[in-house]
Amino acid sequence: MEHRTDDAGRPALSPAEFRTLYARLHAAARGTAGRRGALDSITPEGVRAAATEVRSGRTVSLAAPVETRPGPDSPEPARHRLTAPAEGEVPAEGLDFARDRFEMNVHSDADSHLDALCHVIWDGTLYDGIPASTLTPDGASVLTVDLARDGIVGRGVLLDIPPLHGVPWLEPGTQVTAEDLAAAEAAHPGLRVGRGDLLFVRVGHRRRRDELGPWDTARARAGLHPTALEFLAEREVALLGCDSNSDAAPSTTEGVAFPVHVLAVHAMGLHLLDYLQFEDLAPVCEEQGRWSFLCVIAPLRLPGATGSPVNPIAIL
Repeated sequence: MEHRTDDAGRPALSPAEFRTLYARLHAAARGTAGRRGALDSITPEGVRAAATEVRSGRTVSLAAPVETRPGPDSPEPARHRLTAPAEGEVPAEGLDFARDRFEMNVHSDADSHLDALCHVIWDGTLYDGIPASTLTPDGASVLTVDLARDGIVGRGVLLDIPPLHGVPWLEPGTQVTAEDLAAAEAAHPGLRVGRGDLLFVRVGHRRRRDELGPWDTARARAGLHPTALEFLAEREVALLGCDSNSDAAPSTTEGVAFPVHVLAVHAMGLHLLDYLQFEDLAPVCEEQGRWSFLCVIAPLRLPGATGSPVNPIAIL
């Protein structure tokens, strides 16, 4: 797709161009249409094949620590407190228990989480044409995280974008193109993203945050350009995860603040994993000379939830 650029020279889409792209991706995804969306592309045979990726037995978390202190990207951080024992009330003898309570905004701009298929509302509907009226104060009634209650297990593939440009991270506002994804894949001979894969895209968000400190990511962050979703559609991936939230900010799609979310979740039925961290995984992939691995994702079983905190584990 030919696209214009905005005043900063970034690729831009008009409303009409975006809707044309939406229609094309939606049509391409209909081959695996179902209430589980793209997760249906993960087959038992695919899971067994993914298990052969395990060679060293090393496990690596893809989740960032949960933020419990306010910051520019987490104005309402998770709250965690010890509820017992009270200070000074620990018995000198006998049994007692330490207990705690945890509360969080699942879809924050700092914490690793999974977006369910009921998370994105577009033109009054959810994925698969489900009316948005199915969302109530008591929770969603369909397309919830319960679709993944048995876990998401498959071959994970990490595409590391910053090294392509000789930088440790992409600056906020940078958009990853389909050409970037193809180049990151081609940088590792023998690697090819395929049907049913769990695709992870590193933009270096976490490294930048660790080294320079948090910033207002709602206003500026690196992410994917909407047309990059054509790479995912062509390869029939099952899921997309990013160390940002997949969408770049500010958006260059006129009138749509989160175009990648609309395309991935609503048009293609892709569950998204937002604000992961790959700073532990990338060095291991480099050391072992391979960028694919068995991956296990186990969201919480939260009835009616539109998302869940998550700690994906790569097993190499």
